[in-house]
Amino acid sequence: MSSFSTLSTALSSLHTQRAALDVAGQNIANANTVGYTRQRAETSSVSATAAASRFSSGLTVGQGVKVTGVARLGDIFADARVRSSTSLAADLAARATTLTRLESTISEPGDKGLSAQLAQFWAGWQDVANSPGSPAPGQVVLESANILAEGVATGYRAVRTQWDETRAQSVAYVEEVNSAAASLAELNDAIRSVTVSGGNANELMDKRDLLSTQLAELTGATTRLQEDGTVTVSVGGNHLVSGDTAYRINLVGSTTLVGAAADGPRLEWERTSAGPVTLDGGLLAGNLASLQGERSDRSGGALAEAAAAYNKLATQLHDRVNAVHSTGTTTVGTPGGSFFALSVDPGTPAALGLTVAVKDPADIAAGAPGNGAYDGSVADEIGRIGASADSPDRAWSAFVVDLGVRTQAAMRSAEVSEQSRQTASLVRLSGSSVDIDEETVNMLAFQRAYQGAARVLTTVDEMLDTLINRTGVVGR
Repeated sequence: MSSFSTLSTALSSLHTQRAALDVAGQNIANANTVGYTRQRAETSSVSATAAASRFSSGLTVGQGVKVTGVARLGDIFADARVRSSTSLAADLAARATTLTRLESTISEPGDKGLSAQLAQFWAGWQDVANSPGSPAPGQVVLESANILAEGVATGYRAVRTQWDETRAQSVAYVEEVNSAAASLAELNDAIRSVTVSGGNANELMDKRDLLSTQLAELTGATTRLQEDGTVTVSVGGNHLVSGDTAYRINLVGSTTLVGAAADGPRLEWERTSAGPVTLDGGLLAGNLASLQGERSDRSGGALAEAAAAYNKLATQLHDRVNAVHSTGTTTVGTPGGSFFALSVDPGTPAALGLTVAVKDPADIAAGAPGNGAYDGSVADEIGRIGASADSPDRAWSAFVVDLGVRTQAAMRSAEVSEQSRQTASLVRLSGSSVDIDEETVNMLAFQRAYQGAARVLTTVDEMLDTLINRTGVVGR
């Protein structure tokens, strides 16, 4: 091995240690970059050049070191677990958020809830029964009836507003999915081009994995890594991203709460041959579940069921009170008619169409026919409706209790799922995130190796100087 070969060996070490320092610097620079996966320069020794010969060529040593690549220290299994747990956590979180917000709008239990308004309404009829000829109790009943009707309508409007906002949010999610899918397809193309040309696509792969996790959070998409570094993303068994091609999805179906029962919001592929989109999780799955219409088996959306509860309460109030009130007479003997009225428009929900038909306390039919002007038996019977086994109060209370139980269960499930997601994320970060202490130690090791290689260069230079400039001149 010649002295010049030693120079080449030392030079290869300088190049290699500098590349390793560059990688360590890149890691430290991106220590706080979201989605960044730490990297490591992979090196291998350069073997000595040897040729077949009849005679021994003597002892030979290697010719230095070289960088064979920059490894990305990620774990595909940890990544897959994060995407799976993120999908489930997002789905349950969306459902829990819907139920929690819905529960907050009903104000139960409390003095501003419908239960309190119903109790006040029935108590007012008892006062009318005790003083059928007095206008004050009658006026109180009319006022409490108007407050009750307005409370039912307000509750329904709150549900309708939440439904509209949830659908608008779902539209935004769909656009986000299509945008992320298009970006991921572009990254696939870039990664494949860089990889084929022998370049380093690690940073592009980091962005690719971030988009894959984002799609899993939105749609529950599954990701499969291909040999060329690209990924195939599937939703419900159909490709959302394949190579450099992205397939769009659209949100179709009813744009109103009333129409959700007949044509519930759903996702469809823009390419008609693929049919509807089947979601396995994600925020969209949770939102769409809440947007579905009412069903007889109670498997419909939470918002539609709440709207149905308000409609049922309005209908029961109308039917039960009118059935009794129409049998009575006023203090002057006029037959009683309907106390409540519903809208004749078939497109108007009962909760919004409930109004008080009686405008004057004198028109309240508190007594039974033939029992005199001061009879309050009919008013007393109306007041006892709230205590009956099939009263509107009991139906409403059953809905409130069911909603509370479902909300608490959804919140607990969401919390457990979120803890699982956080655990999976921590496991991934423990293997792929940058450790500043470790990188500092690595930099010191690379620096010392660089200094050692430089020292070898200096030593060989001194040897060559002696051979070239000093040999043969000693003693002159």
